[in-house]
Amino acid sequence: MLEPLIVAEHIDKIYEMPGGGGKQVLRGIDLAVREGEVLAVLGPSGSGKSTLLRIIAGLVAPTRGRITYHGAMAQRGGNGVAMVFQSFALFPWLTVQENVELGLKAQGLIEAERHERALRVIDMIGLDGFEGAYPKELSGGMRQRVGFARALVVDPDVLLMDEPFSALDVLTAENLRRDLLELWLERRIPTRAVVIVTHSIEEAVYLAVRAIVLSRDPAEVRAEVAITLPHWRDREDRRFAQIVDQIYSLLTQRAGEKETAQGRRRPEPIPAVRSGALNGLVELLEDAPREDIYRLGEELQFDVDDLLPIVEGLELLGLAKVHEGDIELTPQGRRYAGANLLERKEIFRTQALERCPALAQIERVLVQKSNGRMNREFFVDAMEQSYGVEEAERQVDTLIEWGRYAEIFAYDQESRQLYLERDEAQPGAAPSGD
Repeated sequence: MLEPLIVAEHIDKIYEMPGGGGKQVLRGIDLAVREGEVLAVLGPSGSGKSTLLRIIAGLVAPTRGRITYHGAMAQRGGNGVAMVFQSFALFPWLTVQENVELGLKAQGLIEAERHERALRVIDMIGLDGFEGAYPKELSGGMRQRVGFARALVVDPDVLLMDEPFSALDVLTAENLRRDLLELWLERRIPTRAVVIVTHSIEEAVYLAVRAIVLSRDPAEVRAEVAITLPHWRDREDRRFAQIVDQIYSLLTQRAGEKETAQGRRRPEPIPAVRSGALNGLVELLEDAPREDIYRLGEELQFDVDDLLPIVEGLELLGLAKVHEGDIELTPQGRRYAGANLLERKEIFRTQALERCPALAQIERVLVQKSNGRMNREFFVDAMEQSYGVEEAERQVDTLIEWGRYAEIFAYDQESRQLYLERDEAQPGAAPSGD
């Protein structure tokens, strides 16, 4: 086996939080980027995929661990990599050719060589004739082609791509994806390896020969999946669907409790999904004994980041179970599907209080209060040390939505208080000093 081009060893990343403490995003990540492969990195939304890619690129420093390039410690800006971003990241005041030449200019190449190399790559990427155009004159797909040309013109050993097709419409993304794969397979680009961060399992199976699946909060390597299908790959192939199902199954595994950066134990966060979405999926599953999650996502035109939180929410509540990429309702889920509105609320309430400790804790706090009220910020602050500010806000927002739907408590938007629905705790009651 050839020596890996880039190796990430025991990578941790912890971001300092306001007021002290830290939010751990990555923990103990080990991976190797090997010559001749397209490597995909997958994980739930917010799992730190992009942070890991930026650490590999030398744009972000790890808190612990190291990145080696050809066996030696990687140097910032000298790792033989180039990066394609999701947001195009073009300078609007520069032409296509001037944007592409930026990396060459930074390398100190003379003007004639910069022009020659830039024009060659622009032609190769399918933008011949647009050298003098400005980004505002280009479609989204054409702007992303400029991003690819700018990365490829410096002849990188490793091309890093951070969800490069996600900002494009479906047809444009498919066209650009095929063109890039064709350049790679025909060895028309000098790149020796490609790493793509993606939220699309199908995209990973279509492009890559190996996939790294990350967990969340903090991200750890959950599994490595070999994708041995020959190119070009047929999405209708049974083997293609089996690999997609395998990755779906890995992504939907719940991890239970994890440690924070300070060593405290905390439950895995609940998925940020509204009760209406949970009910919608239950209704879709009511008449189906078992549904393939991959096919279900295709039918609904949902990306993995849209569908997986709903699946995780039903699993958390004990209303559905996932096995080998398939989802089906549990007996309790079938009872829920056939119930009327009031019965559904009661089942949801029972399941949520039994299976979601944070929701049960909110109820306990409100019951202990003499006026049955508590400021929203109290619960955000309580979660902030474990989850960080943004995730704590999302957690409380979701808990409030679930709690209101199940009639566990109510919420007054004006005072930003949660309250039990009893006479002395209605919005007109005297405000709490908490």
